[in-house]
Parts: sequence; C-alpha cells; structure tokens
Amino acid sequence: MLDRESTFADPKIIELLKTRFVPVAIDQAYQRRQQDAEGRFYQKIANQGPRKIGTGTTQGLYTAAGDGTFLGYTNNRGPDRTLKLMQEALAKHRPAKVAAIDPGKRDARFNPTPPEGGLVVRVTSKVLGGYPETDDPWRRIFQESIGRDNLWLRADETQALVKGEFPKSLLSRIARYHLVDNTRGEPPMWDDADVRLADSEVKDGKLRATVHLETKSGARAYRAEMLGFVEVKDGKVTRLDVVAKGEFRGEGPYTQRAPKGEFPFAVAFTLADGKDVADLVPPQGSRGWVAGYLR
Repeated sequence: MLDRESTFADPKIIELLKTRFVPVAIDQAYQRRQQDAEGRFYQKIANQGPRKIGTGTTQGLYTAAGDGTFLGYTNNRGPDRTLKLMQEALAKHRPAKVAAIDPGKRDARFNPTPPEGGLVVRVTSKVLGGYPETDDPWRRIFQESIGRDNLWLRADETQALVKGEFPKSLLSRIARYHLVDNTRGEPPMWDDADVRLADSEVKDGKLRATVHLETKSGARAYRAEMLGFVEVKDGKVTRLDVVAKGEFRGEGPYTQRAPKGEFPFAVAFTLADGKDVADLVPPQGSRGWVAGYLR
C-alpha cells in the first residue's frame, strides 16, 4: 500500500501504465521458485537484471518486452526514478509479434487457491497514532500507510459460523497471522508460544474476543479487544465484519521505524465479495506452508 501513496500516485506514471504498459503485480517469492511457464518467463526477465534467480530476493520494478526481453529495473519507490525507468523502456522497446505462451500445467506449490467451501475475508490494518510529527513526505507516507491481506477460512470453519460458533482454529489463525503490523513492510508472524490469550464468544450474531500476543523477550506484543458481527442467510455467511483494536509494541526486521513504546493499532476484517482480483491473493502467512496456515 506504500507504493499507492508514492510511486503509483504520480499522474504521469498512472497515465503511462494505462496507455503504454501492461502492469503486472506478483509475489516474486513465488515466481522465482515456480517450475512452470509463468515462473520460467519471470525468471528469464529477472536473470537479465541485477538480481539473479538463486541469489536471494528479486524484488523490484521490471520493464520487459512481450518476449521477455529485459528493458530496465529499479528497486526505488521514488516516482522520478520510476518514471525515468518507464520512459527509457519505451525508448528501447521495438514492437514485434510475439507468440502466446502455452501456460501448461501450473506449479501447484506456488499457486494455492482458497479452500473449497470456505471463505475469503479482506484484512486491513492501520497504526492509529504514536508517530512523531514530521514534515518529511516519505516518512509521512510510511506513517499513514495501510496494510492489506486476505484471511482464508476452511469449509468446516465456515459451517461453524453458520451454526453460530466461532471455532478456536479460526481465532488462532487470525491471532497468529493477521494481528500483525504489516503497514511498513513484511511483518514477522506470531509463534504458537506467543499466543498468551485468545478467547472468544458469539451470541446473537455478535462476536466478542480478547487476544494477548507477546514474544518471549517481550520486545513485541499486542493486546486487543475484538468486536464483530456474523450474519447468515439460507445456510450461507452473508456478513462477517470484525475489528480488533488495542495497543501494539515493537517491530520486525522489515517493519522498522514503528512508534516508540506502545501505540494504538487496529485490524479490520470484512467478507470478500469476489469482485476484486486481489481476493485471490494467498494470505501472506500462508507463503510456502498453506497446510500449516490452515490447520
């Protein structure tokens, strides 16, 4: 979500993306490992850039022709740098007919799909205060950024909601993988031992829950109260709206510059309607271990 407020808020970049490029957003942690046509196409492009496959992350912004010819790369969020990358790519590009790639069989390890009979829930997170005032526009973007993820429910958990229950497995998954501060980057997830308390009760379609998460060292913690509403019609969940709000403490290796001490932090959950292409994006906590995420 940071890029939406920086790189992709620039009107010149937006116009070029709409008219001269085919924008594609991926999780390179998947594509650089995939053994299928999609993975090989991405790997071909990345291997022409400065970050080669097999040497670690290949994250960044790439421009390429339809046949996979590399046109440019940057890992800088500055709109000026990105605009220059796009303009140089257009200058280098030589239009040509390119045969469609046969997708063949997809590598199932890196193409997970939501559980059959389950649900997809959109997750949004926000730091509500605690940052020092700043005139730095980049720092302000970090301070005001919003985290985005998806929560997956199994079929049996969905049926439990239909019956007016909130299964422990669902509360545990929410606590470990979604009550995380992902507003400034990729967050560390909570371990089983970090879940000090996770209690919930559903009565007349209203959910109330209390969660206490804390690492052994105490460097990172979150105490939150959750309030939610579950509505069912004709045996189907038609509404699932939940908000967790409380005091967070700490940061991770890739979520640095958190507010000092404890700061107010909230996470909102709402049932996806399937109309947003992002609804199919796997939960971040499921990366590389979907079965463990869904247990």
